[in-house]
Amino acid sequence: MGFLISTEYNSLEDLLAEQVKDLYDAEHRLVEALPKMADAASSTELQDAFLDHLEQTKNHVARLERVFASIGVKAERETCQAMKGLVSEGSQAIHSKGSNPAVRDAALIAAAQRVEHYEMAGYGSARTFAEQLGFSEAVDLLESTLEEEREADKKLTTLATQRINADAMRSAARA
Repeated sequence: MGFLISTEYNSLEDLLAEQVKDLYDAEHRLVEALPKMADAASSTELQDAFLDHLEQTKNHVARLERVFASIGVKAERETCQAMKGLVSEGSQAIHSKGSNPAVRDAALIAAAQRVEHYEMAGYGSARTFAEQLGFSEAVDLLESTLEEEREADKKLTTLATQRINADAMRSAARA
């Protein structure tokens, strides 16, 4: 099992910069995807959760620009292949218009939680690298976003377990 690594890492600083560029691209992709997910959701609570997270994600982009400045790296995107794949998987749920709406909502939550978990891993690693390198401002900024990603994941879990999944089970039983 080989991971294709196209970037050369000569230092932990290089790795941190690459991680932040990857996250920057990932967040930009989410700014494009979240409105589509909100439109596809039938639950108003889920729509609101996606739109709230869209506003947070826009703030994450701006926060990453501050991270770039704090570590002395030009703000630029490096294609995040993982997020491209996750967004593509999410678009399968978005484009399943003929599907049972409640089940589609459950699929949208599953796709969104995959995204959140990917982001938590990325932000956690970047924060740790920044901490080890002594970039305290970057640590604080990355930690703030990491905490918001955790909260978004918890909100999705609550929506799924308290309502959406039960609605999907009931509506599928009626079908």
